[in-house]
Amino acid sequence: MKEIFEWSRVFMNDLPYVFLLEVIFRCLVMFIVVLIALKLTGKRGIKQLSIFELVIIITLGSAAGDPMFYEDVGLIPAITVFICVLAFYRAITWALKFKKFEHWIEGKPVTLIVDGEFVKQRMEKEDIAVDEFYAELRMEHVDHLGQVKLAILEVSGEISIFFNADEEVKYGLPILPHEIRTPLKKITENGMYACNTCGKVHQLTICEEATCSNCHKKHWIRARNNRRIS
Repeated sequence: MKEIFEWSRVFMNDLPYVFLLEVIFRCLVMFIVVLIALKLTGKRGIKQLSIFELVIIITLGSAAGDPMFYEDVGLIPAITVFICVLAFYRAITWALKFKKFEHWIEGKPVTLIVDGEFVKQRMEKEDIAVDEFYAELRMEHVDHLGQVKLAILEVSGEISIFFNADEEVKYGLPILPHEIRTPLKKITENGMYACNTCGKVHQLTICEEATCSNCHKKHWIRARNNRRIS
């Protein structure tokens, strides 16, 4: 029958000290696994926290939690994990001085909108949730893309928005919820229309169906060019 405060069990769970070498190896493997997993989630998956901050939080959280609750987890292996993770963190922080490594880990800022139109290939590559993206624009009082000169997805997952001056606002795709949910396929009036997929603006005449010259989609919203209300 086990007794409390059996020091050999508390500190090493009756394992040989050479087991710490295996702990270091396990720690390295899991650190890399967590790092790669977070890297694959993309910028929006780690919004407001860097990849390293999440790796540290997840890895150290697990290392701290197990010896608190499970009697078969010794304190010394858990402390070894802490030391290893912090050592890996310091090593990778030093390696971030090299630009190629920094860009692979943290990524680069990505331009999503230029002159009121989506950069289609980059939107697809970043796998942006369009509804969430529109919501962030609306919170900056944007109601159509013609008001936006540039929108950049930063490495932190935040979106930086640069606006056209009032006199430079163009026709653009409206992004208010009731408008983007009811796109048109049949054009019943002559005028300026924005593609509901890529935001490219076309001057269309009455027709049964029109195809976007940029993305080849066929759903439209009547474009607007009103100024942004701050």
